[in-house]
Amino acid sequence: VIPPGSKRRMVRTGLMVGGVTGVVGVGGGFLIVPALILLVGLDMRRAIGTSLVVIAANSFSGFIKYSDSLKALDLALDWRVIAAFIVIGGIGTVLGNAIGARLPQHRLKQAFGIMLVVMSIYMLILETPKLFTGATA
Repeated sequence: VIPPGSKRRMVRTGLMVGGVTGVVGVGGGFLIVPALILLVGLDMRRAIGTSLVVIAANSFSGFIKYSDSLKALDLALDWRVIAAFIVIGGIGTVLGNAIGARLPQHRLKQAFGIMLVVMSIYMLILETPKLFTGATA
């Protein structure tokens, strides 16, 4: 259930997150969850579930577009790699869900925040030298 008075905020949030992920090229999951919590007012568990549905829909549309591009270049997908990621990701999802179900909301938020900080530091370490060398990835 969408909290009262948040539909406009949700539209603005979706446009903002979509724009940032489109420009920067980062996965939207770690932007969608904080946006749903802070800007839309969802609790952590509902934000995670909503984020997963949004990511699945976005991924499917991207997959369809990318599939067309591969055909135009006479290339094919490696279905073994895709299957391996689906299986391993599914196992990770089941394990993560089991752990998350046992954690209180505030611990989930803390863990998510720590993960964001760690990933930000990692990206800074990885990308900062490129600012000075002019290298691109």
